[in-house]
This record gives sequence, structure tokens and C-alpha cells, in this order.
Amino acid sequence: MSSRSVEPLVVGRVIGEVLDSFNPCMKMIVTYNSNKLVFNGHELYPSAVVSKPRVEVQGGDMRSFFTLVMTDPDVPGPSDPYLREHLHWIVTDIPGTTDASFGREVVSYESPKPNIGIHRFIFVLFKQKRRQTVVVPSFRDHFNTRRFAEENDLGLPVAAVYFNAQRETAARRR
Repeated sequence: MSSRSVEPLVVGRVIGEVLDSFNPCMKMIVTYNSNKLVFNGHELYPSAVVSKPRVEVQGGDMRSFFTLVMTDPDVPGPSDPYLREHLHWIVTDIPGTTDASFGREVVSYESPKPNIGIHRFIFVLFKQKRRQTVVVPSFRDHFNTRRFAEENDLGLPVAAVYFNAQRETAARRR
């Protein structure tokens, strides 16, 4: 994988505001409702992301384990995100070459409900050094992905992808 694959993360300010620069060495495929693939910067409607997605990890082996974090750094709104980051989901001990349903869900999935402006919803994948119990945050607001990775000795991410979503208005829903 070339540095090109992090380019959209830099443009979307995911790298910088939420993550440090990293070298993506795993493939993570995020799919909602079995047909909506998540691509960097693409927009999804909140109504399409109500139930948790399938998150597949490719390129590992059954002896490697991964932690998945989903976060929204734009809460309550992108112009003044004073609750940054809002935690949406944590799954740990995901065996390589499987999907997140094989891991341990330590923070349950919370549906995106962006209220003000366009929000970024970021999926970050970390490779664990071993099977482990992570330190689970006690609340969802003011989560910090970098700090979480540090506290749990996860190192830099191995993959990340994000989508945009904004509040659906009656007019746009027709």
C-alpha cells in the first residue's frame, strides 16, 4: 500500500485532528446493511447507519488480534466540536481474517445522530500485541483515540476509514 491510501485521511483532517500519521498495512472493509460500503469522505444518511456495520479485517492471521474504535470528532458541530471525540463503538480481540462480530464488544454500537453540520464518523483499526482487556472509557464524550491507543499499548493504527453524515431533513428524505 502506498502513501496514497492515507491521502483522503489527511484531506479530511482525520490525520491531524484524530490520528497521527500512520502506514496502513491491513485492509478493513466496513459495510452497512450488507451493501453500503464505507469509502473515505463519502456521505451516508443517518437512516442507513442505524444498525452496526460488518467490519472485516483482511491481511492478518488467526493468531493476530485487532481493536476497532469508531468515533465522531465533530460533536456537537464541526465549527465548535467541544465534546470531541464522541465514542460510538469499541470491539477488541477481533481475530485477523474475520469480522468484528468475532471480537468482544466492550462499548456497544451507538447510531450516528449528527445534529449540526456535517460530521465525520471514523473507524480505526489497531493491531494488538496480544489478547488483552482494554481500559474502557466510562463515558462517550471527550474520548481521545490517541490516548486510548496509548493507554492500551496499541501503537499506531493499521487501518482507518471514515464517512460523512448530516442530519436528514424531511425535504432530503423524499
